[in-house]
Amino acid sequence: MQEPHISTPASTPLFGLLPDLAQHQTLYVALGVAVLVFVLAQRIPILRTLVNLVMTLALVGLLFVAIGQRSQFDPYLGKIAKLLRIEDQTVVGGEVRIRMSPDGHFWARARIDGVERRLLIDSGATITAISTKTADAAGIDARTSVVPIVLQTANGAIPAQSGRIGELKLGAIVARDLQVVVSPAFGDTNVLGMNFLSRLASWRVEENVLILVPHHPQKVAA
Repeated sequence: MQEPHISTPASTPLFGLLPDLAQHQTLYVALGVAVLVFVLAQRIPILRTLVNLVMTLALVGLLFVAIGQRSQFDPYLGKIAKLLRIEDQTVVGGEVRIRMSPDGHFWARARIDGVERRLLIDSGATITAISTKTADAAGIDARTSVVPIVLQTANGAIPAQSGRIGELKLGAIVARDLQVVVSPAFGDTNVLGMNFLSRLASWRVEENVLILVPHHPQKVAA
């Protein structure tokens, strides 16, 4: 009886089908070391304590990162981040510093006529834009202009109304009588545009941190 025959292409030797161990050598070594340390930790009390300490520190570090990233979306986490001093928005020497969000944008926390809101800082926007919900909450009187306002967005042209923010507070920065456009098409998004940024003494980005420098820094409540 003839034995079964497995054929492989001449250009592809059988050992070529196996994974290239050299490419993953570092990973295999790391896994081997991790397994060895884990086994030894079960037998050596001091090593077990050290491993537990490292794992605890790693988990705490991940928790800090998670709180820092989610604090901009959750006001309760924002308060925790403030207590832990891991805020994404801080005031240093009168300057407001905002770390870049994981989505690649800069989000500010500000008070619009006393109502706290998140705003996307966009130097490409000529004018500050707020949602209808934000305008209603802040008591902003949005009116239709004599000449209709039509904004060109990525989703096409949308109608908008005009209004003014009496006072906008962003850390040590206070902007008064700030013109805005209001539209339900913005959803829950609010945008700080160039008509706000142009009022500053300067603004710049350094190492993924947006630095806003006001002409006259205001005291920030502790």
